[in-house]
Order: sequence, then C-alpha cells, then structure tokens
Amino acid sequence: MRSIQHRIDGQSVDSSDLNTQDVLNPATGEKAAEIQIASPAEIDRAVQAAKSAFEEWSDTSIATRTKLLYKFRNLVVENEQKIAELITEEHGKVLTDARGEVARGIENIEYACGFAETLKGSYSEQASSGVDVYTIRQPVGVCVGITPFNFPIMVPLWMFPNAVACGNTFVLKPSDRNPSAPDFIVELIGEAGFPNGVVNLVNGGPETVNQLLTHEDVDAISFVGSTPVAKHIYKSGTANGKRVQALGGAKNHMVVLPDADIDLAADAAVSAAYGSAGERCMAISVVVAVGDIGDSLVNAISQRIDKLKIGSGMNPDSEMGPLISQEHKNRVIDYVRSAKAEGATVVSDGSSYSTSEKGFFVGVTLLDNVTTGMEVYRDEIFGPVLSVVRVQTFDEALKMIKMNQYGNGAAIFTRDGGAARQFQKNVQAGMVGINVPIPVPVGYHSFGGWDESLFGDTAMYGPEGMHFFTKQKVITSRWPDPTTSQVDLGFPQNT
Repeated sequence: MRSIQHRIDGQSVDSSDLNTQDVLNPATGEKAAEIQIASPAEIDRAVQAAKSAFEEWSDTSIATRTKLLYKFRNLVVENEQKIAELITEEHGKVLTDARGEVARGIENIEYACGFAETLKGSYSEQASSGVDVYTIRQPVGVCVGITPFNFPIMVPLWMFPNAVACGNTFVLKPSDRNPSAPDFIVELIGEAGFPNGVVNLVNGGPETVNQLLTHEDVDAISFVGSTPVAKHIYKSGTANGKRVQALGGAKNHMVVLPDADIDLAADAAVSAAYGSAGERCMAISVVVAVGDIGDSLVNAISQRIDKLKIGSGMNPDSEMGPLISQEHKNRVIDYVRSAKAEGATVVSDGSSYSTSEKGFFVGVTLLDNVTTGMEVYRDEIFGPVLSVVRVQTFDEALKMIKMNQYGNGAAIFTRDGGAARQFQKNVQAGMVGINVPIPVPVGYHSFGGWDESLFGDTAMYGPEGMHFFTKQKVITSRWPDPTTSQVDLGFPQNT
C-alpha cells in the first residue's frame, strides 16, 4: 500500500500529525493508497524551502535552466506509461486518455524549454536625446499551483514548468483524490537535477489551500477547478496580495448547423461528451441543433453510444471508465432524474446502468428537448450526460451561449465558411472550435475561458502563462556622452 508523503526541499516528508486519508481506485472502490495530509508545519516548511531556493534559482542562467527542463522532459517521456497507469488507477480514465493527458503535459514542458525566446525584452534607443528605454521581465517569487482531480498530470504541467523556467520556485498542491502521479513527476524533477526547494509538493484539502492563500511568503497562485472554488481562490488570494489566475467551470456548447456532416458531428459529440466519463472542463455537455437537423443528429448519436464499452480503464477494450467517487456518481444520477422530472426526453438513461463491477460506474445519458431553464442545462454536471437543445436559427444559438454564465469553450459544425467566421467572431467564449469539438489550445498558445470560467486577466500556459509568472520592469537610462563629459572615462575622447 502506497503512503503518499510530501516532497519538500528535495526530501520525502511525513506529516507531523499523522493525519491520513484513503485514496480509492474508482474501478474497484477499493483502497489504492494512503495520502498524508499536511499540517501547518509542513505547509510553512514547503513555502520556506521555495523562498530559500528562489534567490539562487532566479539567478541561475538561462542555459542551465533550459538544460534541466530538457532533462525533466526526457524523464517524463521515458516514464510515460508508468505515469499513465498511475493516472488510470486513481482517476479511472482509460489508458488511452491517460496517455493523451501525459502527451499534452509534455507539450507544455517543451514550450517551457524555449522560454528564452519568450522572455526576451524590448529596447527603444534614443527615446529622448541621449536616453534609452528598455523592458525586462523578472520572476514573481514563490508560486503555488492548486490542481484538480480530472487532469492530475496535465494541469500541473501547465503550471510549474513555465513557472520555474521564468526563475520562480513552486509549491504544488494536487488533488487529494489521485495524488500518486503528481508525486511521481515531482520526484522526476529531483532526478533531473533541479536544486532542492525549486519544486515542492504538499498534500491536503481545503484547509491546506486556505493556508497557502494567506501565507505571507506566497507571491502567486494558479488554480484550476470549479467556479465556486475559483471565486474563493481569486477573492482570498488577491485580498492577501497575491497574483492569481483561477480557472473555473464550464458548460461547453457545440452548435450543429443544418448543412453539417452528420457523421462527423455525431462522432465528435460522442467523443467530446463521454470521453473520460465527461470529467473534462472542455467536455461538450450541450449540443445545439439548429433548424431541422435535430432528429437525424440525435438518432446518429444514439446509435453510437449504444456501442460504447464501459469498464475498468486498465482494460484495453474499455472506451469509458468510472467516475471519480461514489458521491460524484450519485450527483450525476440525481441530475438525470431531475431532467426527467423537468420534461426532457430521455433517449439513453445512464442512471439505470448496472454492472457486476464494484467501482463507481455510470452509463452514458443522452437527453433531447432540453430547455435553458432546466437544472441539467444550467449546472456543470461533470459526467457523461449530453443535452440536446433545439433552436430554429443560428442567431438563437449564439444568444443562448452568450446568456450562459460560463464562457470556457464553444464549437460549431458546418460546411459554411461564412457562418464559421461569424461564429468565431461573435461567440462569447475563450476557446472556439470549428469542426473541432474540444478546442484545447496547443502548448504555444494559451488556455482560458471568459465570464465565470476565468477569474483574473491571464490565461494558463503558453505566452500568457509566461506573462503571469513574470513581472515587467522598465528601465530608462542616460549615460554621459564621452565627447562632452568632464569625467575622465579612461578612453580617448574621440572614440
């Protein structure tokens, strides 16, 4: 049985009060590991380790930082299968999804390896007579990452490679639901040769988060999770003088126009709604069927979901694994029952799914004739539930997305280039897909939504991530002209 400790200043550290919590395998419901919960002493120790390491690390050359990041990248690549298996064991997603998560994380490490280009400043010569003005970017200090259960590796790799590339030090607080994979990648940081204290890890829950939010030596906080928690993180962190980026929830819409390729749209809807059991912040949870395409689209989706294979993520035949916990399974089932009571047409009822397996499995749900007043439409369900809302016009679809509280992602399926162009211009969302259901940006762009999906003004990773982890400094300089100065400069006056 694994006992997940903290990693502080290059060492594995036990909790001083021996407070522990079980980590369950969602496919079996059985205990997979035990996590130690940080006391205030471990939290302070981790922050102080990061603070002590900051001065030397921030002064470390670009060449050295780059070399270490490449070593770390290579170690993650070499251990990709092991990391994926740790993810699947404690999250439940199928191995192909887990390997895809690791691959997207590696992409962000690779972007961080090229940080020297991103951090180049700017220079204005002769802004005034004899005066030059230039801008440089310097690290923020001790940074904290608070990451969710649904992407236990990808989201930390959105954060700390960029942070340490910029010269910051880091304290990671991963989810207490699946801590083994984050623990392992921080172990790889040490193996790559990063100095002690540059990246630290503490485990815990809400109390741990709140102590990090108020700790006087923490300078910046990155968070990904639900909107209520993102609001709390942003308000508390900024109130305590921290720089904060907090990504919240989502209700991602996929608009399907009458001219769309039905097979392409149906395949996309199934993979985007039910992949990873819907536990993705970019999952499609609402299909907006425009005009007369609704019947044929719902029929095409229904035919596909009947063939989905649900089972343990370790089984290579499985296409969808369990949910993260029994509590979350019950919550998803309650949403399906609520939709029935409010008048939605239940095409496929995942709440009635039964299996001989003991884990937290639920079936896929497809709901038709959902309206915007229903609870199943308003809330982020975070499960394998897809709602179909029918509208008559393209403008109605755009208005619906605008009125929703979230603005994370949106997609359109159409053969009409003019409609696609209008959609990308007018839709109220931070990430947009055109015939792409899950428009997660590549590592050299940035990830972030609008409205209730992002608190703060800086998106995650890519160029905006580098911006978040640095502070701008502008220098205005004037030097004596050696041809006119009365000071002996030690070289010929006509030089």
